Amino acid sequence: MNATLSSQRIIIRSAVALVSALGACAALAAPAAAAPTAADHVGPSVVGGLSGELRDCTRLKCVALTFDDGPGAYTDELLDVLADHDAQATFYVLGSKVAGNTDTLRRMAEEGHEIGNHSWDHDDLATLSARDVEKDMARTNEAIREATGIEPATMRPPYGSLDGTARSAIDQALVLWDVDTLDWQSRDADAVTEVTLDETSPGSVVLFHDIHESTVEAIPSVLKGLHRQGYHFVTVDELFPDTLKPGDVYTDARL
Repeated sequence: MNATLSSQRIIIRSAVALVSALGACAALAAPAAAAPTAADHVGPSVVGGLSGELRDCTRLKCVALTFDDGPGAYTDELLDVLADHDAQATFYVLGSKVAGNTDTLRRMAEEGHEIGNHSWDHDDLATLSARDVEKDMARTNEAIREATGIEPATMRPPYGSLDGTARSAIDQALVLWDVDTLDWQSRDADAVTEVTLDETSPGSVVLFHDIHESTVEAIPSVLKGLHRQGYHFVTVDELFPDTLKPGDVYTDARL
């Protein structure tokens, strides 16, 4: 957890951890062994506003890839990559960017990705009054709802910056991260891939920014590398089933 959060004495409420292993089956009928089984899923549930089946992340090795500050010029390319790898992600979008990207937002929802609130225009919420935070959240939620029909269940504060006033004014679960790829700083696809593969563990929430071309260039290697390690790519909602509470802060779903 970063120094900003430590100084603000944020209480982290993490969910039940993820355990991993589905042991390999050396069956003669390889196609049957490779096919997903009913035991790998629970529910029908709502993911990103769509009815679908949630993977059981208490049994599987799951990771939530999250993308901030979009939609941007490279977001549709990113959606293509995620679709090619049958991977779900969570997008923390800025309300000010919704009107010009409604088709992209709708595509996110239609393809089963989760959409969250990242404020209207990336203001530091810890510097705002409770009333201003409430207005910012409501304005952003409304823009997302009008574009997609979805009410965002979670929000991510810009810079990960919060104080007690902001927390009390936000009626959504607050999702931070435990793996910071620093993609905004390096602008290097290889560096982003290396950090992600080295630092991700079961239950991680990984921070990316889909406004950077180098980040989107890294995602195919990220997906392939994490897949080789046995990871399933899920939304935040799947990673924290039935545990996210408004006003509480979450960084990961490990013990």
